[in-house]
Amino acid sequence: MLTRLKVSGFKNLVDVDVSFGPFTCIAGGNGVGKSNLFDAILFLSALAEKPFMDAAMLVRDNNGTPSAIKSLFHRHGDNYDNKMTFETEMIVSKKGIDDLGQEVKASNTFLRYSLELGFNEDKGGIELLREELDPIELGDASNHILFPHEKVWLDSIVIGESASSLISTKKNEFGAYIETRVEHGDDFDERVFHILAKSIMTKSLPRTMLSSHRINVAETPTVLMAKKEMQSWRLLLLDPLALRKSDDIKFNTPTQLGKDGSHLPSTLYNLSKANGNDESRVYQALANRLSELIDDVSEISVDRDEKRELMTLELTDRKGTKFAARDLSDGTLRFLAAAVIEADEQMQGLLCIEEPENGIHPARIPAMIKLLKYIAVDARLPVEEGNPLRQVIINTHSPAVVAQVPDDTLIIAELRETIKDKKRFKIARFNWLADTWRADNQPTIRPVDKGTILTYLNPVAYESETNSDRVIDREDLQKYLPSYSED
Repeated sequence: MLTRLKVSGFKNLVDVDVSFGPFTCIAGGNGVGKSNLFDAILFLSALAEKPFMDAAMLVRDNNGTPSAIKSLFHRHGDNYDNKMTFETEMIVSKKGIDDLGQEVKASNTFLRYSLELGFNEDKGGIELLREELDPIELGDASNHILFPHEKVWLDSIVIGESASSLISTKKNEFGAYIETRVEHGDDFDERVFHILAKSIMTKSLPRTMLSSHRINVAETPTVLMAKKEMQSWRLLLLDPLALRKSDDIKFNTPTQLGKDGSHLPSTLYNLSKANGNDESRVYQALANRLSELIDDVSEISVDRDEKRELMTLELTDRKGTKFAARDLSDGTLRFLAAAVIEADEQMQGLLCIEEPENGIHPARIPAMIKLLKYIAVDARLPVEEGNPLRQVIINTHSPAVVAQVPDDTLIIAELRETIKDKKRFKIARFNWLADTWRADNQPTIRPVDKGTILTYLNPVAYESETNSDRVIDREDLQKYLPSYSED
């Protein structure tokens, strides 16, 4: 769970400091930086497992294609910054399973990870300048977890046995080097490991130490859990074309949704089978969820066509008529995908979802928001079966979404002008409403202007026109609309 992100020098993100709760909505117009914040999160996730160059290639440009390496660094005028910095505070799971099937147990679950990357002009690539991973002391946890939460929730997930740095960057006469601390073992083991680490100069590393194969269960279980937590940060771009596709029975089809919503039938089918003899319970629960969006829903199921070797999602209405996924609306499919995510407790970590309201009728948007909030962990209850450690961040430019989300979950993204080297340029700024937990805990950041919020709550600009035939100008509707001013 990502509780705080500081980032500077990445795209148009400069001196950004944002705290997150279980559910967060980031609203803003096109091109202001809300997607760049998602890209920063996903870049960090990729850096936890991939070399710098591979991670950079996963970052999108404005056209959705891989960005040039240098364009990841903040640009002002014709100049680019030569470094970018990240600092995250995150809660990791107490235990998990590594890639080899071994059990991993963290000694600390509340961690701070810092990273500084530079651009190497000679090689045209990214180099590591600094990397740190430190536990946040157990007694100080409540001062860092700013969103409302109960002690029973905090006690169920945050543990801490040591305050020693797990990854640190130090310098000697030859330059900066990375040092990693062994969590368990005697002094000899730790000393040998440190000597080995000191031979790795930061500029010679093609990847972060966190992503390195040197990280293993026996010596660095907490570092490994931090790595797995960051790897779990995902972007969901639910594509109706992918959601409509059938899955092949014959091949080893994935059992979790892809980032585009693909493999919906196989995910749902495997969820039903995980309930043993009560597989119909999953289907009925999804039908009940979907009925919040569509009244005429009786059943959700997966049809297994053994002859064609295909699995296809089906909806049955109250008259008994069956509809395949290809016949369902875009909004219905997106809502159903979110309901499957809610039911799949194995899908944990952070989910970044872009514009989940697409295809949803405005009157049904509250149902979608309610569902997305249910996906996220409930910080009033202990983390356990039925309340997995999951987090949801959405972005939107929809006034209907902004009007319906809880006020303390809303962050507004805007462009603000600044000056550097006598040049004016715009950077992203993230603000929140006054009298919410972010405003109370980050008083140096100005709350969002009321005028900005009102443009979402009263978004239709009024312009009088002669002989207008616009819907908004109908006399029979005017008395039901808010008062508009021509000023």
